[in-house]
Amino acid sequence: MRYEIRVDGQMTETLAKAFPELDHVVLADQTVLFGAVVDEAHLYGLLARCQSLGLRVLEMRQMPE
Repeated sequence: MRYEIRVDGQMTETLAKAFPELDHVVLADQTVLFGAVVDEAHLYGLLARCQSLGLRVLEMRQMPE
């Protein structure tokens, strides 16, 4: 499964390294993390990582394969 997670604000490269399994694109007012998610546990782990780093998730969606 491929997912896209949009977070509020521009993540620094250092912060983006907390998500080594995902690629990212920094936009004007948000950052888009995207990539393969192995299973539901992995997805919840990514969301927990966002929360622990103080990132506000704006949107999360499964992308077509």
